[in-house]
Amino acid sequence: MSEPKYNKDSMKNILVVSLLVCFACSVVVSSAAVFLKPQRVANKDLDRNKNILEAAGLYDKQTGQNVDIAAEFEKFEIRVVDLQEKRVLSDLEASDLGIEARTYDQRKAAKDPAISKALETREDIASISRRARYSVLYLLRKDGDIKTIVLPVHGYGLWSTLYGFIALDGDMNTVSGITFYEHGETAGLGGEVDNPAWKAQWSGKTIYDDGGVALKVIKGAARAESAKFNYQVDGLSGATLTSRGVENLVSYWMGDDGFGPILDGFRG
Repeated sequence: MSEPKYNKDSMKNILVVSLLVCFACSVVVSSAAVFLKPQRVANKDLDRNKNILEAAGLYDKQTGQNVDIAAEFEKFEIRVVDLQEKRVLSDLEASDLGIEARTYDQRKAAKDPAISKALETREDIASISRRARYSVLYLLRKDGDIKTIVLPVHGYGLWSTLYGFIALDGDMNTVSGITFYEHGETAGLGGEVDNPAWKAQWSGKTIYDDGGVALKVIKGAARAESAKFNYQVDGLSGATLTSRGVENLVSYWMGDDGFGPILDGFRG
């Protein structure tokens, strides 16, 4: 009696081969993720530092100017602030809380109920739902005085949360620059928040008047003859909701629930 012929195309063999291929691929992908993690973290830090420098007017992404990113970033003093108590923490206080300023992840902290605040609808003008209790800010000094302060900001646009930085001059009121490093807005419309020409409009604008945060992203173009010109930025054409989202995130983070009281303290 002849032995049964081996069928390499049997369902059993197909399943075995498929499982082996899946296992091999998963090992390769997992190994790559582990080995490349330090590089991914380094790239993330580099991109953050570039955006901080760009907001402060020390780096131009468009021209790719030859700047030693690490050396320029080292000139900044990184401080931890308590947004609940509205004050800047000492290095010792931050250390006692287990916060390392250079590696603190504010986005992750905002998801932790123990160190974040759920925002009520009336106060959540930036549509962020929760705000971390602690944040960081970046100070650039000259002759002992603060020349520039860079603040992390975020808020919801049309399709996504926009994450970026806004820089102010030492008067804590005049905008040095603004940049967004992550968002999912529509290319050519809300995505124009990345447009260098639009971001350039922010330089020299004024955040506060006697009534509080006064800066607006208006529909259409800001006109030099207007008495409110210094408080106005052109809206993004065809992107009303993204423009409103940018205005709202600035209003929130420069307001009483954000960095407003901290900036008052620096002025004093």
